[in-house]
Amino acid sequence: MIRSHILVCGGTGCTSSGSHEVIAELNKEIEAVGLDKEVKVVMTGCFGLCALGPIMIVYPEGAFYSKVKPEDVKEIVEEHLLKGRIVKRLLYQETVEGDDVKSLAETNFYAKQIRVALRNCGVINPENIDEYIGTDGYMALEKVLTTMQPQEVIDVIKASGLRGRGGAGFPTGMKWQFAANAVGDQKYVCCNADEGDPGAFMDRSVLEGDPHAVIEAMTIAAYAIGASKGFVYVRAEYPIAVSRLKIAIEQAKEYGLLGEHIMGTDFSFDLEIRLGAGAFVCGEETALMTSIEGHRGEPRPRPPFPANKGLFAKPTILNNVETYANVAQIILKGPEWFRSMGTEKSPGTKVFALGGKITNTGLVEIPMGTTLREIVEEIGGGCPNGKKFKAAQTGGPSGGCIPASLIDTPIDYESLIQIGSMMGSGGLIVMDEDNCMVDIAKFFLEFTVDESCGKCAPCRIGTRRIYEILDKITRGEGEMEDLDTLEELCNHVKANSLCGLGQTAPNPVLSTLRYFRDEYVAHIVDKRCPAGVCKKLLSYEIDPEKCIGCTLCAKNCPVGAITGELKKPHSIDKSVCIKCGVCETKCKFGAISKK
Repeated sequence: MIRSHILVCGGTGCTSSGSHEVIAELNKEIEAVGLDKEVKVVMTGCFGLCALGPIMIVYPEGAFYSKVKPEDVKEIVEEHLLKGRIVKRLLYQETVEGDDVKSLAETNFYAKQIRVALRNCGVINPENIDEYIGTDGYMALEKVLTTMQPQEVIDVIKASGLRGRGGAGFPTGMKWQFAANAVGDQKYVCCNADEGDPGAFMDRSVLEGDPHAVIEAMTIAAYAIGASKGFVYVRAEYPIAVSRLKIAIEQAKEYGLLGEHIMGTDFSFDLEIRLGAGAFVCGEETALMTSIEGHRGEPRPRPPFPANKGLFAKPTILNNVETYANVAQIILKGPEWFRSMGTEKSPGTKVFALGGKITNTGLVEIPMGTTLREIVEEIGGGCPNGKKFKAAQTGGPSGGCIPASLIDTPIDYESLIQIGSMMGSGGLIVMDEDNCMVDIAKFFLEFTVDESCGKCAPCRIGTRRIYEILDKITRGEGEMEDLDTLEELCNHVKANSLCGLGQTAPNPVLSTLRYFRDEYVAHIVDKRCPAGVCKKLLSYEIDPEKCIGCTLCAKNCPVGAITGELKKPHSIDKSVCIKCGVCETKCKFGAISKK
């Protein structure tokens, strides 16, 4: 009889930290002490606290071990599994309270989370369909196929208020209704798993931890609109997600949950995977469909919209991974349950990839309407090293920067649009006092310039001109007139670009101009970067009062810009200095600073 279950994260983050080696060592040590009939090791998806990997939880005690190395395993097996003594030195510190061990739900990171889309991530083995079925998996599909008409399914999704989690938040039920009403001898259901925002990994984690949830939801959607074929468009850079999705599709077909006459009914639906080559523009629905068709991923003018003329010119619906991950739960628990979370116009929960200058880097799922302060300070643990929170970027390259003065803003679709940002797919990058907001805007514009497909001139030319002005400002060559030119260019690109990439590309610039204009002025007028980031505006100086002439800085300077005699203050030749900062990091007396 199994008395202990050990869940070990097998997501990308923990895998890169060596979780598979930990699993192999666990199985080896458990067998060595004769516990292989009593202890079961289960590889799961992401737990959320990605910075603490490899992660494992031992049940029934619920001991949450973090940063576990293969050499730690023997101690865990001998102390915890054999002797019943939890190894406290390896516990996640927030679960330790004196001599007591708190449950994970009591920690700051998890206390305010409600896991709907992530409900099975870190709970089940994503490569075992039986474990998914054991958590009510495919019950929603059975309910739909045996007790509901297609229109009833659409009505439930409409009533729930579920909005697309991939960007603009279009009502999911309305999208399904348009496709159901469209006339066509063939209809398609597509899943957008082409997650391209820098720092975003929400969809990847769902596919890695709960792929059957997406398969079940797509099958339900197909029944609702009358489709018989589906495609999951996923990034080739997600090998673990692709592998588990392939396994899940084969298992679903073997169990009669995909393919011909699903569950013995007259309904048939088949599903295929298409790999994307990493083009950010293919996150746009028409570009994604063009890519599935085998062409270069470029957006098409709308109308006609995909619901009427999409993939292969047939009626098509496209939702992203997170949107689909909510569907089965809505069918089983009802639209009222879903609306009990979040806000009136933005019901339900939202998954965020929390990154940047934040203590608890990872994946979180919170009710819509949760404030940015709660996410950053409570769930995220604030900025590390005592640094002050400066801004948060939501929506990736398509979003805007939210300043510290608006930290109490509720995170929902309407509130973010009102302050010049957007939800996007759910990337949330935190910045502290050491970030230069002009440099941040330049970073995102450089990304969109590279990712523009080039089909329309406003995006192809306009984003490059915006980037060039930003680069000019960060080099200390900007003029005040450049700010007016920037705003004019940004508004032109927003208004005239063909697709969402160009239409939203100026958001990081417009939001930083709106909330951090003083930093732009400092770069232009004072020729100074307040955050000390822009190299062309930096200078390193040695304080003669603090310098003892140890020569350490001179020895480490790669270009020989520092001179001076032993035990006498040194100096930096600024005409030679390349501003690499090595001297500042090597100085043990705080004598060198950047200005």
